[in-house]
Amino acid sequence: MQEELTTSQELTEQEWDLIQAIRNYKRAYPNGSRNLLAYIYELLARLLDRD
Repeated sequence: MQEELTTSQELTEQEWDLIQAIRNYKRAYPNGSRNLLAYIYELLARLLDRD
């Protein structure tokens, strides 16, 4: 039997928003997905630009 490895890490509010937006995108496809995709890209850009 394999041991299940789990890790725990705290997420920032922006990281959590990105995860939720991606989950909602999958549910919203194809209706409303364009706006949500733009929001996902915006969140990702903000996360990549932060110091």
